[in-house]
Order: sequence, then structure tokens, then C-alpha cells
Amino acid sequence: MTTSRENGSTGGGTAAGPRTLAEELRGRPDDALADLLRARPDLLSPVPGDLTQLATRAATRASVVRALDRLDRFALQVAEALAVAPDPCPYGTLAALMNGDRPDDPRVAAELPRAVATLREAALVWGGEDRLRLVRTARELLAPSAGHPSPTGLGPAVAEVTAGMSPGRLQAIIAAAGLPATHDPVTAVAALASLFEDRERMAALLADAPAESLAVLGKLQWGPPYGTVTATPAPHLRWLLDRGLLLTVTPGNVVLPREAALHLRAGRAHRATEPVAPDLAPLIEHSPQVVDATAAGAAFTALTTVEELLADWETAGPLVLRAGGLSVRDLKRAATRLDTTETAAAFWAELAYAAGLLASDGDVDERYAPTPAYDDWLPLPAEHRWLRLATAWLAMTRTPGLTGEKDAKGRTLAALGPDLDRSPAPEVRHRVLTLLAGLPAGASVAEETLLARLRWERPPRPAAPDAPEDTRSRLARWALAEAELLGVTNRGALSAPGRALLDAPDRAAGLLAPLLPEPLDHVLLQADLTAVAPGPLRRPLAQALAVLADIESKGGATVYRFTPDSVRRALDAGRTAADLHAFLTAHSRTPVPQPLAYLVDDVARRHGRLRVGAASSYLRCDDEAVLGEILADRRSAPLRLRRLAGTVLAAQVAPDALLEGLRAMGYAPAAESAEGDVVVSRADVHRTPPRTAPAPVPDGPPVPDATLLGAAVRAVRAGDLAATAERKPVAAPAPADGGLPRTTSADTLATVQAAVLTGAAVWIGYVNAEGAASQRVIAPIRVEGGFVTAYDHTADEVRTYPLHRITGVAELADDVV
Repeated sequence: MTTSRENGSTGGGTAAGPRTLAEELRGRPDDALADLLRARPDLLSPVPGDLTQLATRAATRASVVRALDRLDRFALQVAEALAVAPDPCPYGTLAALMNGDRPDDPRVAAELPRAVATLREAALVWGGEDRLRLVRTARELLAPSAGHPSPTGLGPAVAEVTAGMSPGRLQAIIAAAGLPATHDPVTAVAALASLFEDRERMAALLADAPAESLAVLGKLQWGPPYGTVTATPAPHLRWLLDRGLLLTVTPGNVVLPREAALHLRAGRAHRATEPVAPDLAPLIEHSPQVVDATAAGAAFTALTTVEELLADWETAGPLVLRAGGLSVRDLKRAATRLDTTETAAAFWAELAYAAGLLASDGDVDERYAPTPAYDDWLPLPAEHRWLRLATAWLAMTRTPGLTGEKDAKGRTLAALGPDLDRSPAPEVRHRVLTLLAGLPAGASVAEETLLARLRWERPPRPAAPDAPEDTRSRLARWALAEAELLGVTNRGALSAPGRALLDAPDRAAGLLAPLLPEPLDHVLLQADLTAVAPGPLRRPLAQALAVLADIESKGGATVYRFTPDSVRRALDAGRTAADLHAFLTAHSRTPVPQPLAYLVDDVARRHGRLRVGAASSYLRCDDEAVLGEILADRRSAPLRLRRLAGTVLAAQVAPDALLEGLRAMGYAPAAESAEGDVVVSRADVHRTPPRTAPAPVPDGPPVPDATLLGAAVRAVRAGDLAATAERKPVAAPAPADGGLPRTTSADTLATVQAAVLTGAAVWIGYVNAEGAASQRVIAPIRVEGGFVTAYDHTADEVRTYPLHRITGVAELADDVV
């Protein structure tokens, strides 16, 4: 016989145990009530008026579903066993359902008290050790029915299936099972259930069963327990039907009764109990120094990738779709620009959006563009820029992994679109990193091992038939991949900055700083018109080089290629040939190759010789031979040129079209203003109006802090005192509807005034301005001007009440307050 201390029961209430959940809660200390409200914060919206309201709210379907979702696998298995156990269920019966006829599993024996205590603390189970009760709503959710099989795979009990069965049919069943006839259906059902629960008699009954009948029972014993039969069942099925081992639910549909299934299972509610979380093993060992260094490189790459994406979108940001989000074409373009996959490009865009660096500009032709916060972020030290991204990632509910999938209505989910928020995402990321933080430095485990642990801690609901995986597992996979991209992990192991990110973010930046590569101020120029950056470049150098050359490849070293178009781009931006030569000489560790110097001089020599202006447009050049050459070129026909003078041609196209046409012919014209000055063409940098980062979508009510919990517990206790306090009888008769006694205005005033003189507490019924009625225990301080000022025990503060809103008043029994 197990004791209360051994089985973890907290009891509560009278010696016979509490009769209701409210009584159980009433017997808990304040700390236990605070733990309940912390574990189930939805019970605080709004604060319950008393413990009866709290118990009622804790048994509502939505709240119970949320509480069940937060149980670990073994606690949920215990709840599932209670749902198919007798109500109430002694602790010993519950233990038998978890172990069956086999010798007690020491792990089950050790963990069962913890699981029962978990259910009790969550207000899902109440009652003493001999009368454990699962709250009714949880039993309805977990108990088997024809439309909702139990997670245990058990079917309904004999009494449930035979309800409404004819007495003659019942007598025929018990006779075929070898039981004596009874006088009424109730005793017949009880006799059949007793047979199925008796191990020896049931074994004797099945010893005579045909082998085919036993095979059918074997298929049904672990569920689902339902099957179908024809109007003329086979002999082996008829044998089972005659003895009640299969009972008819509806015509053609049968079920294996719960008691029979438990016998076949040797008394176990579950095929396999999982009392202990799976171990995170075997470990995959890595050098912590290598993990930290490589993760720091990934962190630096993350910064340059976000900068490159936003730098591209600050001049020509993609349009926002009418339904919101980024088009597939623009996402592909961004992936090409970043030299990465579309999934990764969606992640970088979503990360910048979550960090408040990217938003839509809100214009008529709405586009995505950097926000003013981007300009504040750029000058920060690299480690602080990374910290901004990492903390935004850890808290964001945006899930880029959903990009490209279909929603419930068959619409494709777009990056930066409105339907990518998943509220459990931050909690899953935190838990993934916390589990990795529990491993030795540099150690990791296989992804499936980690997912198995997460599934035990939060068992997933059954996924839809077409779903590849449950949502939390998918979120965990995405979290692992994103953490690698961001440099929080490397090789599956948590880096030192990533470990600090969980509890000391400022320290994470300090740990990352010495690991980041030092930006370089030089490149290596080569004779094949390329420049190699052997590492990350300082921002001014990288920005200038990106104008002068095209990026050819990325990696540990970045390769830039100089072309006539790229050099012309630098000249269009206002640089001169002398500027470019000086820039290359200053930032190259090798001499400037002659081919590159010739390329710069050749493009600069031709740049600006031709001038384009607005007539419709015109073209002028001091060299008449060049203009003659252009007129003679058949490629100039679309420009519709004609000579106005020896050095001037007129065109019938706009200046920008004329510029593009001449450049396509191999010339390097420059635009000029009305005054004849060369126009320097720079792309306009676009910013959105000030924007705040998107707020994460909460996963239910937030967890209350200690101050709120303390105030809520005091309010519930005070309200419960007001609702249950013993009151002295009042002269006025009780209302006919059975409500609380009422007093006249004169009696109310006299009682309150007397309480002011004696300092006594009184009970009042009160209706506020919105018409909500409540009961309160108050200690009146003064009465004047039609108002009573009193200390309200319910609210734990001094309040003023209009006398005309007090429906009744009564003195409390002497020992109440």
C-alpha cells in the first residue's frame, strides 16, 4: 500500500477529500495558487471574483485544451489513463493502468507521483489519493467515443456500448459467455464487465476461441478498436459477437469493449509508457574554439548579407503585393543578388523586417525599403549589429520557412506577407537553444535526437493526413537552420555568443567581438582585370569598390571584376579618371596592372565626349567625325537622329533613351544640364517613414509577473471570503428567486454607520455602473454625502462606493475577519 508521501498526493479539503475542484483550490496555499495562475495565465483574463469562478474557468474547454497542450508526454499519458479509468480513480488503480500485469517499472513508479502532482498543480486533477478525479472537460476530451478515439486506443466501456441494447440480447450474450441469467439489464451488464475484468475467467473464455477470432482481437487491442461486419458475419466473428467480445455500435459497425481490450493488453492503458525524457545522446564532439570561430564567420556573413540586401533595396525596392508580401519574382531576384537560395533570401528579408530595418513605405506604389533605423544600425560596431539581429530573431513570430507553401484556402504564402506569424516560434527557438546549452561546449546531437526530446516535452497533436510533420517539429528544424545562418550555432553546437544570448545578451556581444574578422583596407589587383579581397573589407572601401567593379564570386575571399560598364558606372557617379587611379593605388597591395590602368583611361577618354540634352533630345560632340560615324551606323535608326550643325545632332527620343541607345552601340555618352554641365547620375536612396519593428504575435496571454500574481491571489482570496463568509441573519426576507438577501436603504445606511463606529467588517452586495454585480467584504471608514469610504478586502485597497449601488448589507460572523 503506497502512502500519500510516496504517491505525491497533496490531498486537500476534509479527511474524505474535497468534494469539488473549488474546495481543492480553497485548501491550497497562496504560493500554490500563484503557481496555477503562472502556469495557466489565461485564467487571469479577467481576474476571477472568487475561487468558484476560478475553478469554473479552469474547467472550460479552451483553457483545458491549452493546459493539456503544455503537458509532457508522461503527464499526458497519465491524464489519458485517468480518462479511461473509473471515476473517481484510486492511486493504485492508476498505477496498475500504467504498469499492467508486468512487474512495476521502477521508472514509472518514480515518475508517476511527479506526473500526478503536475496534473494537480495545473488544476486538471483533484481529489485525495483514493479519489483522484480528472476534471470533466479533460475527461470528455481524452475519453474514447465513436467519433473521437482515445489516444490510448481503447474503446468505450461495456456499460456505454450496451446502453439501449435489448434485455433479450444482453441475456443471450451472457449465456454464450457462460454466465448465469440475471433479472435486469443492469446486473447483466455488470456481470459481463466483471467477466472481462477477471484475468482467470477471461483467459479460460479465450482458451476456447478460434484462432481467427484471436487474430481479430489482436488487430483491435491497441486501437483503433472499431471494425465493420456484414449482415452475415463469418463464424469466427460470430463467435466474438455472441460472447460480447465485439459489441455492435451501429448496424455494421462493432467495437472491442474497453474491459476486454485491457485484458488483452495485460492491464496496460498504453502500448509503451514513456516516463522519462529521451536522452540527448550520443554526443557529437567538436572543438569549442573551432565552433566559436566558424560561427563568428557566419555571424559576419549574416551582417554583410543583410547590408547587401538593404543596400540593393534602398534604390529600387520591390513592390508590395496587393495582398501583402514579396512576389515570387522579386524573391528570386533577391536570392540571385545574394547568391543564395530563395528560402535563405526569405529568411534575411524577414529578419531585417523583424529587426525594424525594413518596412513598406506606404506610398501609392508601395515598395519595401530600409527604415531610418537602418541608418542608425549601420554605424554600430559589428557585434552590436549582430546582437540586434539575433535578439530580433529569438523573439520574432515570423516563420520564413513557410514561404511558398499553401494556406488553408490554397493561397501561396509570400515572404513578408501577413500570414507567416506562428505564435509558438519564439518558445520553440528558446527551448532548442536551451537544450543545446545543456550540452558540453562544442557538443551537438543529431537533429532527430533533439526533435524526439522536444516531442516528449510537448507531445504534438495528431497532424493532418497531408501534413509532412507537426508544427512544433517544423519550427524546431527551421530554428536549427536559421541559427546556423545567423552564427548562433555551428555544426549543430551552440557557440559561446549563442550560449550567452539566452540569459546575458550584452555579454554575447562582448564574446563575439574578439572572434569577428578584422575588416581589411586593401585588395589584391590582378592582371586579368579582377581584384581579390582576401577578407571582409571596411565599409567605405567595399561600397566604393562595388561601384567600380562587379562582384564575381563570394566566399572566404571576394572576387571583383572590372569591366567597361563598371568603370563607366563609377564615372557616372562623379569620379574622374585621376580619382580612380588614386583609389586603386591607395587600396591595392599589388601594383595597378597595366590592363586595368588602360581600361580606366580608355573609358574615361570616351566618357563625356558625347553630350545628351533635351530638345526632344540632342547630341553634341566637338569631333564631327564621331557624329558622322553615329549617323552612318544602322543601329542608330531607332533614335531618329538628324544633324543640326557640324557638332550637333537632334533626336526624337527622350534623353534617357538616347543615353541607353548610344551605350548599347558601344559609346560612353554623358548627360548634360541646360547650362551645359555634366549631370552626375546617382540612384536616389529611399527610406520609409519612421517605422517600429513588428510586435510578435503572443502565444496566449503573457505570463504574469510576481506583482500581478500577488495582487490576483489576494483579490481571489478576498472575493472568496466575501462569497463564503458566514453572515448574521438580516431582518429582510430573502428574495423569492433564491438570491442573496437585500436590505432597505435605511438599514444599509444604519449598518454601515455602525460599522464605522465599531471598526467592524461587513458584507455588501454591490452593482457597478456597468451593471455587474459582485460581493465584497469591506471595513467602512466614513460615510458622507451618499458615499461610503471603506477598505475593500476584495481589492486590497481603500475605495469609495455610492450607497445607492449597495443592494444589501450584513454583518459578518464574529470569527470571519
